[in-house]
Amino acid sequence: MSLLFTPLTIADLAVRNRLWVAPMCQYSAVDGVPGEWHHTHLTQFANGGAGLIIAEATAVSPEGRISPEDTGLWNDTQRDAWAPIVAGIRARGAVAGIQLAHAGRKASTWSPFSGHRGSVSTADGGWETVAPSPVAYEGFVAPEALDLAGIDAVVADFAAAARRAVSAGFQLLEIHAAHGYLLHQFLSPLSNQRDDEYGGSLQNRARLLLRVIDAVKDAAPGIPLLVRFSGSDWADGGWDVEATTTVARWSADHGADFFDISSGGLVAHQRITTGPGYQVDIAAHVRREAGVRVSAVGMIDDAAQAEQILQSGHADAIMAGREWLRDPHYALRAAGELGDDIDYWPKQYVRARR
Repeated sequence: MSLLFTPLTIADLAVRNRLWVAPMCQYSAVDGVPGEWHHTHLTQFANGGAGLIIAEATAVSPEGRISPEDTGLWNDTQRDAWAPIVAGIRARGAVAGIQLAHAGRKASTWSPFSGHRGSVSTADGGWETVAPSPVAYEGFVAPEALDLAGIDAVVADFAAAARRAVSAGFQLLEIHAAHGYLLHQFLSPLSNQRDDEYGGSLQNRARLLLRVIDAVKDAAPGIPLLVRFSGSDWADGGWDVEATTTVARWSADHGADFFDISSGGLVAHQRITTGPGYQVDIAAHVRREAGVRVSAVGMIDDAAQAEQILQSGHADAIMAGREWLRDPHYALRAAGELGDDIDYWPKQYVRARR
């Protein structure tokens, strides 16, 4: 059996393989409520053999949405809408996870399907955004700096969303601290210009993330917890792999079980050279230097590539996004390419196995 199709356990949760579905925003919710599209979109990956499926960045508060069409978990109506989706994933043998998020200064923006770009005005259904400092993302409306009471509210919102996620049946939670959203904004000196206990030193800039980890662990005891980091801002003076490594180590000390290493998203002037597996070296560095388990993500589009990353010790699991969209049965196809005889082909599809 390849490493890609060797089961992996996170805390006490067994995952049937190491080829996972990364969270991908669908911009298709109404008032934060997922619908039929989300059910079909996510359960198809379980039919296709995914080990872990992480539902899209889901806002912990209304003002935490990236766009008005984002999913949420700030009320019980949303929780109840997630429950049958989760049940469908689990019934097909995959692990159901969800990414809890707050967009911060990148909130209240038009969805990619709207034909517009930039911030949504309050007249068009947008809202005031918040951030560590009143520094705008390029081209967006300037946010309001969170005061201490606002920071406390963010922590409480993550905890409440975690409780609702577990109540809906999710088996794993991921905290979104990447891609330029609120927790990443606190981590990076490019967006965090505070002079209080949440700004300045690395320890101060990581304080909110560590508080959120503590709160989520308390709200969802025994539930495996992932943290998604951007391993680099790809911009001078920004967040980098060494800071990621240090904060990953601190996060593990606070109870985080696994780390999902991506990159970028904080500033529009980032300079990234992309290519197959272009973020793998960042994940490998964090894994090696922090002594934690990680997943790699980013243009990992075929089974041999994914297996090589695992065999080389660069990562413990593979997150993929676009390849799952191209082929919702990516894992079934990958198992065939690697010669692995997995026993979770849907019986309705077995005729296509050979």
